[in-house]
Amino acid sequence: MKKHILFVFLAIAGITVQAQDLPANPEPGKCYVRCTTPDVYENQTVQVQITPEYKKLKTYPATFETVTEKVLVKEEGKKLTVVPAKYKNETVTFIKKQGASKLAVIPAKFGKGAETVEIKPAYAQWELGSPAPDCASSNPDDCRYWCYKGYPAEFTTVPVQTLSADASTTSSSIAEQPSSYTKRVIAEPARVVEAVIPAEYATITKTVMVKDAYTEEVVVPATFKTVSKEVLTQKGGLTLWKEVECSLVEYSALPINWNLGSASLTAQAKSIIDTRLMPVLANNPGSKMEIASHTDARGSKSSNKSLSERRAQAVVTYLLSKGVNGSRLVANGYGENRLKNRCADGVTCTERQHASNRRTEFRLINN
Repeated sequence: MKKHILFVFLAIAGITVQAQDLPANPEPGKCYVRCTTPDVYENQTVQVQITPEYKKLKTYPATFETVTEKVLVKEEGKKLTVVPAKYKNETVTFIKKQGASKLAVIPAKFGKGAETVEIKPAYAQWELGSPAPDCASSNPDDCRYWCYKGYPAEFTTVPVQTLSADASTTSSSIAEQPSSYTKRVIAEPARVVEAVIPAEYATITKTVMVKDAYTEEVVVPATFKTVSKEVLTQKGGLTLWKEVECSLVEYSALPINWNLGSASLTAQAKSIIDTRLMPVLANNPGSKMEIASHTDARGSKSSNKSLSERRAQAVVTYLLSKGVNGSRLVANGYGENRLKNRCADGVTCTERQHASNRRTEFRLINN
């Protein structure tokens, strides 16, 4: 009885094992699955610089003020009663407005770049292969084999900005403005009788620079983006046998009511997964679960196959979002290939008979 039950279970799981591979000291009436301890990952975050730190420049023009100045326009002289003094004109130049500088800003220039981040490391896992073509047994499950298949790491590329040239300024000159005034000077003094001729003065206006043009700097800080990635913290791969309920190695119904032609999970469907599948996976750590979805025979075989695959994958995707390790899950869509009754193409059946073929099931399988 003991060997018979174990042999039937192994045939259902599609595994051929040597006698020495069987669990030691099994109990009659018990069922076992061969489990592989999973790889353990943790999520880590890295900071990627999106834009660099740079500076902005603001310029302020030179400031001026107007001042007045008293200047001599005619020197003091003497008047002669016999021969008067003689004068001549003389031009005196001065700076009416001093020269200065004018600044213009050349803004910073940026380039485009990219930074590649590994978001998921490479890994490998055991996978069940197809039956050998030269199998001598009438049962193809006796000739299946295991392959240790590797999967490459996954990367993501994050666009970033690079600083090609920082901001700077150019300077140009504001020319000074010269001017002049005329004064009379003595060419020949008076002779004989002298009389004093007082000096004459005038007031002139000129613009002088108070403060030259200058620049102020404002630093714009760099910006960053947080990127999440998976990191392998503990390597799995240890194989062991574990006792499970015999009902779990056979297909059990997952009573999800799919909308017509849809592979989207409703809130009710997610609640069913939470209450039916999550406890089984939690109570059987390391075990592997198959999610199988089927359709009735109505419609084309290709569309039914595609719909069933998408529905099975929808359940697996939801389990992954709940933290279940992907190496423990297998999604299979069988379309209309495994009908539970006679309702194949061309056979008239009731809606209730067709409904029995539209189903989603689960079971524990060997790793």
